[in-house]
Amino acid sequence: MNLTQIHKEIEELSEQRTELWHVLPQRHDPAAAAQLKNLSAQLDNLWDEERTLKAALRFGDRDHIVARARVEERLERAA
Repeated sequence: MNLTQIHKEIEELSEQRTELWHVLPQRHDPAAAAQLKNLSAQLDNLWDEERTLKAALRFGDRDHIVARARVEERLERAA
């Protein structure tokens, strides 16, 4: 998934969540409350995915960064 797709999905889920927030104060609906919780979890995952993707675009592949850091750490210990 790319950043544009992630942002589009975040926007759609946020709109759905906003609609549910308007429904719940009017009447307590367990199904709506469960759906709201599910939407919030999905949004949290999308935001995490967006942060991960942005970091990869900015700094490079995570595995490569970790491998490079380990090599530098070994060199420091050896010195």
